Amino acid sequence: MSVISVGQAAVLGVVEGVTEFLPVSSTGHLKIVEGLMNIPVDDDSVVAFSAVIQVGAIAAVLLYFFKDIVRIVTAWGRGLRNREERYHHDYKFAWWVIYATIPIVIVGLAAKPLIDGPLGSLWVVAASLIVGSGVMWAADQMGRHKRGEDDTTFKDAMLVGSSQILALLFPGFSRSGATMSTGLILDLDRVAATRLSFFLGIPALTGAGIYELKDALGAGVGVAPLAVGTIVSFVVAYASIAWLLKFVAKHSFNAFVIYRIIIGLLLFGLLGTGVLSS
Repeated sequence: MSVISVGQAAVLGVVEGVTEFLPVSSTGHLKIVEGLMNIPVDDDSVVAFSAVIQVGAIAAVLLYFFKDIVRIVTAWGRGLRNREERYHHDYKFAWWVIYATIPIVIVGLAAKPLIDGPLGSLWVVAASLIVGSGVMWAADQMGRHKRGEDDTTFKDAMLVGSSQILALLFPGFSRSGATMSTGLILDLDRVAATRLSFFLGIPALTGAGIYELKDALGAGVGVAPLAVGTIVSFVVAYASIAWLLKFVAKHSFNAFVIYRIIIGLLLFGLLGTGVLSS
C-alpha cells in the first residue's frame, strides 16, 4: 500500500505548485503539510515523492518559457557548429546554465545522507525560513536593481547557481529565495533575478526528480499518487509563475519576508508543543 494516498498527493501537488517558485521554500511547506497529514517526512519514499512532483513544476516552467528556451537552445546549437555564433549572448547563457548547475549536483550527491537525514529536520526548516527571510530582506535593500536580463554575466550565473546549495542543505531557506536574493545582491532588477532563478532551476530540479523516481516507486509510493501529484503541481505552478513575474515587476519582496517569518515562528510553535514531530 502506498504511504501517500491519491488525495494527499493532490494536496501536496497544490503545495508544490504554489511554493516551488515563490521564495517561501517548497520543501519546507511540503514537510509541514506532510507532518500535519501524518505522513512520515523522513521516509525515503516520501522524500523521493517530493523531488519527483517537482518535475511537474519544472514542466510548467518549460511551457511558460518555451519560446525563450527554444531561442537559447537554438543559439547554443548554432554556436556548436559555427564559431562566429559563439559571441551571441544566448549561446553563452546556455553554457552558463550548464556550468552553474555543476556545484549543486556535486554537493547534492556528496551530502545526500545529511540532506535526507538530520538536515531534513523540521527544526532546520523553521530556522532556515527565518534566517532566509533576513537574507532576502537585506538583499532587497542592498540591491540597486539597475541591471536587466541582457546584462547577466558568467559570474552572475555561477554565483546565483551556486546559491542553490543553501536551499539544498537547509530546507526552508528556499531555492528561489536564495537565487533571487543573490541576483539582487548582484544588482539585477527583480524581474531579471526572478527569471534567472527560473532558468537555473530547470536542470537542477529536473535532474533531482529523475534521480529520485526509482526510490519513490520502489520504496512505497504508488504510481497513481505520483502521477496525480505531478499533474496538479504542473497546473498550479504555471499559474504561480505568471503571478510571480507580474508581482515582482511592481513590488518588493517584503510580503514574502513577513510571510516566511510567520510560518517559521508557527512551525517552531507546532514543534515545541508536540503538534508536529521533527
